[in-house]
Amino acid sequence: MIEEIINYLDELFPNPKCELHYEKDYELLLAVMLSAQTTDKRVNMVTEILFQKYPSIEALKDANIEDIKEIIKPIGTFNKKAQNIKEITFSLWKDQNGKVPNDRTYLESLPGVGRKTTNVVLANLFSEPCIAVDTHVSRVSKRLKLAKATDDVLTIEKKLTKKFPKEKLARLHHQLVLFGRYYCKAQSPSCQNCKLKEYCIEKKKNL
Repeated sequence: MIEEIINYLDELFPNPKCELHYEKDYELLLAVMLSAQTTDKRVNMVTEILFQKYPSIEALKDANIEDIKEIIKPIGTFNKKAQNIKEITFSLWKDQNGKVPNDRTYLESLPGVGRKTTNVVLANLFSEPCIAVDTHVSRVSKRLKLAKATDDVLTIEKKLTKKFPKEKLARLHHQLVLFGRYYCKAQSPSCQNCKLKEYCIEKKKNL
């Protein structure tokens, strides 16, 4: 089953990548932090404006917080997220010479940066064998019985890490996100032609 999942996801997404737009390491960190409780598409809309207006980490850390709030307002919880942007950029500038380090403990100490955000950053920037469990990964994992319906995100992460080859995890994260976003959707999933439907608990409801 595991090999079939890997092969099918490779077939669907041969070149998977993060759909958040970024050019610099700290831009990815901020974009992932901003993506909590919103969509990548909406985040990309505001970060395009934000990163163009403040093109360096120095500019962002010194930016007027009210201006940041106004720019990121469309993504919701903008007051807290604007404060996070200021604190994260200042901390990176002060502690890390403006660079995002390959350091889980440090990253998770930053405001608004939890395990999921850290996993995304470590996998994308440093190719670390991490898998971040968002709503898509959680849903797909439970439907394919890779995890139990009652499992929390950390339990799901541990189970996936154990079941799949270590070298596949960073790639698998993107593939599961994309699979959940475009195929195994929360509403009206595309079950008819899915090559994994025999393993899926949802198949009888949607065929």
